[in-house]
Amino acid sequence: MLILHLSDTHSKHDELRNLPPADIIIHSGDISFAGSENEVMDFIEWFGALPYKYKIFIAGNHDDCLFGATLDGLPQNCFYLCNSSVTIQGVKFYGLPMFMADAMSDDYDTNIQNIPSDITVLITHQPPYGILDYSGNINYGDSNLLQIVLKSKPKYHLFGHIHGAYGIEKSENTTFVNAAILSENYKLMYEPILLKI
Repeated sequence: MLILHLSDTHSKHDELRNLPPADIIIHSGDISFAGSENEVMDFIEWFGALPYKYKIFIAGNHDDCLFGATLDGLPQNCFYLCNSSVTIQGVKFYGLPMFMADAMSDDYDTNIQNIPSDITVLITHQPPYGILDYSGNINYGDSNLLQIVLKSKPKYHLFGHIHGAYGIEKSENTTFVNAAILSENYKLMYEPILLKI
């Protein structure tokens, strides 16, 4: 199974051309820039029409209009994960969004603690602390998230959020992937990342 991972398109998804083939495309948040419904609906229309067998996305800190939302009417092969999971061909995917309302309360930490231990692919917006999270002399990752990942040992942890930290880092049990494809100045700079599972 091939996964195509991208993140942080910030309403520039229409600029993407010649995306490589894969079985599943995964977007790990910040689909919009201003967090408006129009931006999100435009993304969903684009994403839903892509020629991939399965599609998964989560919300990032820019996607405020999705806070508390339920998305009805998505194509059957398209999944919005919000502190929830989906199993595809025996592979369990779990999505943890990053809403600012949760981040300013204890809800975000509670949601991290509620990540199941039996997942193969963890999709978050924020990185774990110290892994592909460094920008401007600051680590922006979450230490609680790091501890959960080290304990549950998913095969992949997919995220974005930190535009200057694009790349792949491997540990003994988990491959970490930051696929934020825009530069820190919000210009299309990097390619989505292909992974095999």
